Amino acid sequence: MGTKKTPVKTPQRRGGRPSQAQAARLRGKILDAAADVFFTEGYGAARIDAIAKRGRIAKRTLYSRFRDKADLFAAVVHHVIENLRPPHTEKLFRGTGPEILQNLAETILHAALNPQAIALQRLILAEATRFPELAEVMQKVGAREEAIRYIAQLLEQETRLGKLKLKPEDTAFAAEQFLQMVVSVPQRRAMGLGKPMTPRELSAWAENTVRLFLDGCRNLGKD
Repeated sequence: MGTKKTPVKTPQRRGGRPSQAQAARLRGKILDAAADVFFTEGYGAARIDAIAKRGRIAKRTLYSRFRDKADLFAAVVHHVIENLRPPHTEKLFRGTGPEILQNLAETILHAALNPQAIALQRLILAEATRFPELAEVMQKVGAREEAIRYIAQLLEQETRLGKLKLKPEDTAFAAEQFLQMVVSVPQRRAMGLGKPMTPRELSAWAENTVRLFLDGCRNLGKD
């Protein structure tokens, strides 16, 4: 009879650098805790100690990943925005120009009215005067400029196809107006300045906004 071999156990990993998956989970845990504290306490009152306690992590672990509170806040903004992005953005740009704008309007509304997006908007409005760096973070990290760029590119395409007659210098202006038209009133009402809109009202709002916007673009292009 042969000698029975004892299986060799793979030694468990101890110490050392965490794996990429572990590091990603830890970063997400820190950012979720930081978002809770920032949105509950406000930026000025938020303390690194409280964030570390909320996330059940050591303060040195937090400081090893973020320079200071401003750096952490910028990461939180990026984290919130990334979580609000639709998983398949290419689907938004299928169909005709009006169909694409309708898809964009509904997607933008869904993101802008998310509870974390509303909490972030409240924080910026409440504390940007005392902490101007918050507005700077939103300018650098926020998705507004990206959305305007996509919409402007679509308007340029519609102009090339002869469906609109916008001047090149008008596309960015029109794109920014579209974003404002879609978001402004529904977001204000979601923040308590009026009665929040129902899903049915939001769908009608997106449709009517697209129609009004395209009518305005056609008039804007006239000499």
